[in-house]
Amino acid sequence: MASLVGTTIEWYDFFLYATAASLVFNTAFFPDQTSFVGTLLAFATFAVGFVVRPIGGFVFGHIGDRIGRKRTLALTMFLMGGATALMGLLPTAAQIGVVAPILLLLLRIVQGFALGGEWAGAVLLAVEHSTPQRRGFAGSIPQVGLALGLALGTGVFALLQTAMSAEAFLSYGWRIAFLFSVVLVVFGIVVRLKASETPAFEKVKEDNDVAATPLKELFRGPSLRPTVLGMLSRWGEGAAFNTWGVFAIAYATTTLHHGKVDVLIVVTGAALLMAVLLPVSGLLADRFGPKRVYATGIAAYVVAVFPVFALFNTGSLVAFTVGIVIVFGVVHAWFYGAQGTLYASLFPARIRYTGLSTVYQLSGVYSSGLTPLILTALIAVGGNAPWLACAYLVLTGLISIVATLMLKPMDMADL
Repeated sequence: MASLVGTTIEWYDFFLYATAASLVFNTAFFPDQTSFVGTLLAFATFAVGFVVRPIGGFVFGHIGDRIGRKRTLALTMFLMGGATALMGLLPTAAQIGVVAPILLLLLRIVQGFALGGEWAGAVLLAVEHSTPQRRGFAGSIPQVGLALGLALGTGVFALLQTAMSAEAFLSYGWRIAFLFSVVLVVFGIVVRLKASETPAFEKVKEDNDVAATPLKELFRGPSLRPTVLGMLSRWGEGAAFNTWGVFAIAYATTTLHHGKVDVLIVVTGAALLMAVLLPVSGLLADRFGPKRVYATGIAAYVVAVFPVFALFNTGSLVAFTVGIVIVFGVVHAWFYGAQGTLYASLFPARIRYTGLSTVYQLSGVYSSGLTPLILTALIAVGGNAPWLACAYLVLTGLISIVATLMLKPMDMADL
């Protein structure tokens, strides 16, 4: 529960920015640009959060492997919540000029730094407390937090836009969603501080086996191979999430001209379906192994890319809904639920926090953060046709499949 509550809140904060980037920030903080350039700049600040995440991963991974998972996670939540709340208080460019986007960028950096240490610790809190027979299921629970966090963020935005006029929403309504983070974070910190430290880390301390420099150990000797392959295996997953959960919102509202509230409701529904199916993926990982579940799920994503964009381009909101539900609600849940347990099984407990943080966050720079920018640029080059963007997404999936098949995870009983 501490793992799930924490990841839900952290992802709500992080992806609230992603939704705002495509609906609000492109005009509130970059008002002198064309719609296309303003969206690119908003997505660029979105990408900065991913660039900073590896730094946070290195720092909090070191802390988590040295002093424990529990206290590290409380600290990351405090930083994330503070940055998100301050975003809700930021003056716009119309009020303070160029200082506004600069302050927005600085707060985005704090968000990325905090999230860099969040995901790995949340996964370990669940996986290292579980029995060997249920590690796959346990590892899928913090993944549910991502889906719930995204659904909560897009859902709150949809509710606010429905409840008030467009002018009121752009003026002050969007700020309510950011300030709401304060309530969530206080609750999350209390829950996490009540959780116990994981048995795996307690064993490391008991054996006096705490790593002096976990990051140094990670990039030398036997840990180097799983680190590199793990980062490559994540390329498809990172690109997929930010395509369906972030880029698709901007694409549907600007290129396909669907209503903003309609699109937010569709993405929210797909994210909630994903939340329901993620534990099923975890159960499958317990039965067939996380490596096999992850690889087959990425293969399904590769097969679905072109048909789904073909559905999008019919211009029908129903077709858009069907496409998002398939790739985001079902296919993404298929592989994402097994990911945490798979990556946890690549490293020994003494450097596991640093290992997970590095694999997930360093790969996030190219696999996740740059995806909206890359897809926006490729569609522009293709004359508003999405097929170059589709080819890029298929390539990321193929790289992930090959890298995943080359991984050699340890037995679940050894975690």
